[in-house]
Amino acid sequence: MSFRIQKVDYFYTSVHDEPGEAYKILTLLAELDINLLAFTAFPTGPMRTQLALFPQDTTKLQDHARKAGLCLDGPHHALLVQGDDELGALATVHAVLYRANVNVYASTGVSDGKGMYGYVLYLKPEDIERAVEALDL
Repeated sequence: MSFRIQKVDYFYTSVHDEPGEAYKILTLLAELDINLLAFTAFPTGPMRTQLALFPQDTTKLQDHARKAGLCLDGPHHALLVQGDDELGALATVHAVLYRANVNVYASTGVSDGKGMYGYVLYLKPEDIERAVEALDL
C-alpha cells in the first residue's frame, strides 16, 4: 500500500450562500498565483458558507490575501493523505491514529477514478504532534 502523508495548513473564510461566491474566491486566488492542495465548502447557517483553503504555500497565501483584503481565519493544521486507491487504504491510516489515541474529528476524501485518492484529516491542535509521530512523518 503506497501513500504519502503531510502536515498541511488550512484557512477558513465565510461567504454569503449565493451563486458565484466560491468562484470569486477561487478566481482571486488563481490571479494571485496561489496553488491549493485542497478545497472544501460547507454550509454554516441558512445563508452562509464556509470555505476551507489548503494552500501549498502558507506564507504566500497570508501575504497576498492580506493585501487583497481577504479575511482568513487560520492557519489551522490538518493532515493530507494521498495515495493508491486500494481497499482498506483509509483504514490503515485510521488504525495507526487509533493506536496513538488520536481522534479524527472530521475528514474529507475523494478518489480520482484512476487509482489514486486524496484525504484530509482534521485533528484537534493537541493531537497533531502525536499523529505526526505515530505516522512517522
